[in-house]
Amino acid sequence: MLGITDFWTYVLGVVAIILLPGPNSIFVLSVAAQRGIRAGYRAAGGVFLGDAVLMVLSATGVASLLSTHPPLFLVLKYAGAAYLGWVGINIIRSAWGKWRHRGEPAVTAGKPPAEVRRPFRRAAVISLLNPKAILFFISFFIQFVEPGYAHPELSFLILGAVVQFFSALYLSALIFGGRYLAGQFQQRGRLATGAATAVGALFVGFGIKLATAGAG
Repeated sequence: MLGITDFWTYVLGVVAIILLPGPNSIFVLSVAAQRGIRAGYRAAGGVFLGDAVLMVLSATGVASLLSTHPPLFLVLKYAGAAYLGWVGINIIRSAWGKWRHRGEPAVTAGKPPAEVRRPFRRAAVISLLNPKAILFFISFFIQFVEPGYAHPELSFLILGAVVQFFSALYLSALIFGGRYLAGQFQQRGRLATGAATAVGALFVGFGIKLATAGAG
């Protein structure tokens, strides 16, 4: 069908992969919980952009250079790990800073927390520096394009649209779930601090796991 082999197998695989928790989805959820639905969708837009860029690179064969040149992949891997760790540490610092100064007058009223400012750009960087996403588009995405099909760009377009469709559904659920959590956090300062700390720890954990994957 339009140069795509095993379309429904691809769909099931995409759904399973998207549902696995990762830095992209956790960041979107965190932004929505702290800044609202509009900011959450800006973060989701960054994820869509990052994934679209990776899909184009995969379709044109550029991304495969990373698999044939391990040093390039290692550079990207450690850069991604460092960035995730940096985001996580900033989230934790911000959460505990708010807790320590909870009784003091707010001097930055209306100013969003540093860790969720520019959600579109930050989400795009997180997506682009995610080696697992790159490996997904290299090893899984391109395998469903029929060799020799006259219009492979159409096949890649359909496969990419499937990824973005299910990603949009999943991220939308997280965004509206984040708004519910925001209401709970506004009433419970300790809960908000604990949740933000947990999110920050997840990002640090993602970074450590990424940096040590395949080591030894």
